[in-house]
Amino acid sequence: MLKDKILNRQAGIITYGMTPPKSSHTPEKLAEISQKQYERLKNLDIDGLILYDVQDEADRTDEERPFPYLEALDPTLYSKNYLNYWKVPKIIYRVVGNNSEESFAEWLKQDAEEDRFSVFVGTSSSKQQTTMKLPEAYELSKKLNDRLTLGGVVIPERHMKKNDEHLRIRDKVDGGCKFFISQATFNVEASKNMLSDYYYYCQEQGIETVPILFNLAPCGSQKTLEFMKWLGISIPKWLENDLIKSTDILDKSVALSLKIFEELFEFGIEKGIPIGCSIESVSTRKVEIEASVQLVKDIKSMIDRKLGVHAVI
Repeated sequence: MLKDKILNRQAGIITYGMTPPKSSHTPEKLAEISQKQYERLKNLDIDGLILYDVQDEADRTDEERPFPYLEALDPTLYSKNYLNYWKVPKIIYRVVGNNSEESFAEWLKQDAEEDRFSVFVGTSSSKQQTTMKLPEAYELSKKLNDRLTLGGVVIPERHMKKNDEHLRIRDKVDGGCKFFISQATFNVEASKNMLSDYYYYCQEQGIETVPILFNLAPCGSQKTLEFMKWLGISIPKWLENDLIKSTDILDKSVALSLKIFEELFEFGIEKGIPIGCSIESVSTRKVEIEASVQLVKDIKSMIDRKLGVHAVI
């Protein structure tokens, strides 16, 4: 079970992430889309399904968005109304900044008898007005729903500038977070630097590390690459060059993603940090979605192989 794996700090947790369909779709269209998604993913050996709460993010940058922003259905509603028959645990992302305390408390108290999973997300820009901050959301969650397993967002690339991402993890753990999920990962050095500082900090403080899931997302076109960069995903110049100059950008990105995650997973095994993986497609193109599905299978095989070898040793 996902909750047991998180609380027992198991390495190798795998999730798949997706954005709910457009809110403007008819109920019939939403049902059709959800069924297609289910058929595509039902046989994957994943521990949880992530449903994102998408923000416009126009305030975060002055650059033009490569793809238009389309308002998506609320992830909780999509899970309950269209994916309720799919018994895989759902991890609901929840943007907290636009919630009142009353509305957020009401959401927290839903389905109080069930195990729930959520990742609370702050604003995408300091320019945005907020009615609730992350520490307030964490405090309410502690108070109102002890069956909600809470996760946090981690941004290794931010560590390169501020060198404090490991302290942000600590603060969020103090707030109730039991696991973390990164944004799409292409920068191995940033990720390993953060993990190293986190590991040695935990060693010094006598505390245990918690599961950290590194996000992987195939990139199948120059347009997708531009969108990833617009989203704030850090892509090293050498890697961008390799993708752009490759004969098959999608195959190259998948191969690089596997290599990146393998290095991070091995680093986690060495340090005793429970590393996991979250896979998604930031594009709606069928070929990139199919590549993300295959990437789940490849990552699962690699994790099983590494953990099997480690167990034997």
